[in-house]
Amino acid sequence: MTTPDDVRPGADRILTIPNLLSFVRLLGIPLFLYLILVVHADGWALAILFLSGFTDWADGKLARLLDQASRLGALLDPMVDRLYIVTTLLALVVRDVIPWWIAAILVGRELVLVPTLAVYRRRGMPPPDVLYLGKGATFLLMCALPLLLLDLALPATSVVAHPLGWAALIWGSALYIWTGLLYIGQAVWIARAVPPNEERPAE
Repeated sequence: MTTPDDVRPGADRILTIPNLLSFVRLLGIPLFLYLILVVHADGWALAILFLSGFTDWADGKLARLLDQASRLGALLDPMVDRLYIVTTLLALVVRDVIPWWIAAILVGRELVLVPTLAVYRRRGMPPPDVLYLGKGATFLLMCALPLLLLDLALPATSVVAHPLGWAALIWGSALYIWTGLLYIGQAVWIARAVPPNEERPAE
């Protein structure tokens, strides 16, 4: 995964190998939904999810190895991660694998955080740095959802996939909510400590 810390000043390139991988991952989302919700090809849906996880790892490695980190990649990569989490959650709710309220809490966390970005924009500041605890939460969720899908696609794996998937989902959800509260607290502090651009005295 590429983060804003990896991006050098002036790195505004679009046509890079890591960005191409992120776009491929993005195009895989409707295919994943078709496979799991329309034709119930759970094995192929699981393959798409594993491929997404591999390309997510690969684009971050390639961005650093090839010196192709970019602002677009720093925004696109985590956005695609979140889209995969949200779409997989909703698909598993529809398939009665997880209860709707877990998905509602996790999706609600994202919706609550969207307005906090306006706090930074009004002050001419970049979005907050990604918390490592948040990366851990995302990692756990991105492990939990394939494990729960594996439980659905291959019932023979249930003895392992089911408990591990639920453990990762519970811990990932707890960390996801906690980091959401940290982001909100950070935005509140910025709103109080830094005046908006229009309120700053002229130099």
